Amino acid sequence: MTPELPFRFRPPWWGALLAAAGCAAGILLGNWQAGRADQKRAAATAIERVSLRGEFIERHTVLLDNKVHLGRAGYHVVQPLRTREGKHVLVNRGWVPMQARDRPPVFRTPPGTVSVEGVRKDRFPRAYEASATPAAGPVRQNITTAEFAAMSGLAIEPWVIEQHSALDDGLVRDWPRADAGVEKHASYALQWYSLAGLSIVLFFVLSLKRAEKS
Repeated sequence: MTPELPFRFRPPWWGALLAAAGCAAGILLGNWQAGRADQKRAAATAIERVSLRGEFIERHTVLLDNKVHLGRAGYHVVQPLRTREGKHVLVNRGWVPMQARDRPPVFRTPPGTVSVEGVRKDRFPRAYEASATPAAGPVRQNITTAEFAAMSGLAIEPWVIEQHSALDDGLVRDWPRADAGVEKHASYALQWYSLAGLSIVLFFVLSLKRAEKS
């Protein structure tokens, strides 16, 4: 005689749908977060470091506005570097705090030939710009190599440098890492995958009904 089991598996149709939806959502969102982590790892390994020697041209300084460091408003200082080969490369030299809107920030431009090491980028990050009216003066919300060339009259290389080497100039170069956030995305992915697994476990547990004694 086969003994009767104390529980019977009787899943409701709506329970199966909810479990399938929860599992699918967990897997999709987990894959998305894992993909974001992979993208940031790839970006970190694809970094191209460059080293140049040249002279900064102070008169063509541009200040990128609304740059915040440790909760304080300031600017990113962009200057062209004239290399020994006669080329001009835009360099984001670093962050400087704002003194006041009607006062220029305080920083130094090293005279003569300097060595600049940093990361080559296709362009500077572009911030939201409320007005389409071209800006005047050194303070800008955004700047491209083409816009800088038109403004300065210099032949500018179609790429830029984020400076990482130290100089005695009073600027802060605390750049975010290219792989920043990888751990966060990986953690989120694990949470979503866990939700997918939990959906299946709960479906089976809640579908077990105590068998009625005959």
